[in-house]
Amino acid sequence: MKKRTITLVVNGDEHSLAVRPNRTLAEALRDDLHLTGTKVGCETGDCGACTVLLNGRPVNSCLTLALEADGQQIRTIEGIAPSGTELHPVQRAMVERGAIQCGFCTPGMVISSVHLLERAPDATEEDIRHELGGNLCRCTGYTKIVEAVSSCSSRCKP
Repeated sequence: MKKRTITLVVNGDEHSLAVRPNRTLAEALRDDLHLTGTKVGCETGDCGACTVLLNGRPVNSCLTLALEADGQQIRTIEGIAPSGTELHPVQRAMVERGAIQCGFCTPGMVISSVHLLERAPDATEEDIRHELGGNLCRCTGYTKIVEAVSSCSSRCKP
């Protein structure tokens, strides 16, 4: 397959990549840009571990072709914290509330939670559970995850 050159704007940095037409955004992020915080679990869009923000909206990067993201703004877990030295309030709440077990689902959970709280800072528990509905936790730590995000609601500004 012939490669095409695309430009991805990831966490504010522009990257030019030559990709095959069938290369997923997850593969481009992980393998080409070495941003391995985006996890690949099911590769069918069911687990949410690969969730990133594409132009401010959560997408499963395992189902999104890199070509579709050409010229678009992408925010990964590596770009969530307000600086490279501190955690985003959602990340801090996850740690403080013991909401991280194996950690595999955490990047997708954080991305989805940040997306919700940026739109609805006073999100209810019901809102949080709905937003996280596309993210699976293999360790079944949902209660602590929801508690962590709830504790961050209204005060969750980076």
